[in-house]
Amino acid sequence: MKQGIHPNYIAAKIRCACGSIIETKSTRGDLIVEICSSCHPFYTDKAKAVTTAGRVDKFKKKYKIQ
Repeated sequence: MKQGIHPNYIAAKIRCACGSIIETKSTRGDLIVEICSSCHPFYTDKAKAVTTAGRVDKFKKKYKIQ
């Protein structure tokens, strides 16, 4: 590897709005995020299933398709 062309890779803490702190390394330093894997609905199984049952009928009705 060439010397002097790579960014500094330093220890960083990622703080979430839920209070979770993740320690990692980054080129940017400390980060503050709104949502993380601890509170994201997809990872906590609190996600709402999106159904498409009425969407097709609504589309057909809107554009008067048989």
